[in-house]
Parts: sequence; structure tokens; C-alpha cells
Amino acid sequence: MSTESEHPRLMEIEKRAKGTLNGFKQFILRGNVVDLATAVVFGAAFSGLINSIVKDLVTPLIAAIFTQPDFSAIQFTINGSKFMVGDFLNSFISFIILAAVIYFFIVLPMNTLISRSRKEPSPDPTTKKCPQCKAEIPIDASRCMYCTQLID
Repeated sequence: MSTESEHPRLMEIEKRAKGTLNGFKQFILRGNVVDLATAVVFGAAFSGLINSIVKDLVTPLIAAIFTQPDFSAIQFTINGSKFMVGDFLNSFISFIILAAVIYFFIVLPMNTLISRSRKEPSPDPTTKKCPQCKAEIPIDASRCMYCTQLID
């Protein structure tokens, strides 16, 4: 049985728990968290695709050039330790292709868009046009040097 003094304490704990859960819900549903999760999933799928391209297309092509039936099986042994050179090269080629795709299709276009969106500040003008003859005159001139018009 609970006493009257415990009831407000339980209500306070329940209120804090709901506040914490609401904060967690807001955190999870925040745009950047959802975007990051989506990017990780797509990145993993894309990485699998690149690895498959390297393993199933690029590696056999390189293996055919070097007359090796299975490029990924290239290895050598020193004192009983196997060095999987072909497997490492598969991973390295996958990394290079993935890095190139990210650079050329994500980083480079984003840098171009950002540089285009930045506007260079225009320098302070040093001349102005005469209202009468439309000639360029110094900005602090009070009379046009060509038509002698007074300038306000």
C-alpha cells in the first residue's frame, strides 16, 4: 500500500520519464539524425555494390591480363603466415573506386555549388556619373570636369 506522501513522488518520476522520452523522440526524429541514418544505409548498400563490381568485373579483368585464374587468391607465405595480396588489392581497388565516385559525384559538385553561391563583395565605388553629360567623374567631385555641371 502506498501512502499519500509517495503519490506526488511517483507523479514527479512519471513526469520526468515522459519528458525524457519526449526529448529522445525529438532527437530521433530530428532531420539530421534521420538523414545520417539514411546515408549510412545507402552508403553500406553502395559499398556492397562497388565491392561486387570490383570482385566480379574488375578483378577478373586484371586476373585475365596477368593470366591468373583467381586474382583474389594471389597470396604468398613466409614462415607459415599467409599474405593475401589479391584480397588486399580487391579492397584497395574498391576503396579507390568508392573514393572517386564520392569525390566526383558528391564533393566536387557541392564545392562548385557553394563557390557559385558565394558572392564577392563589390568594392566601394570611386567614380560616379555626371547627371548632365553622363561622364565618369571622381566620387567626391562637386562639379563635372567635362561639362562643369554642379553635382549634388
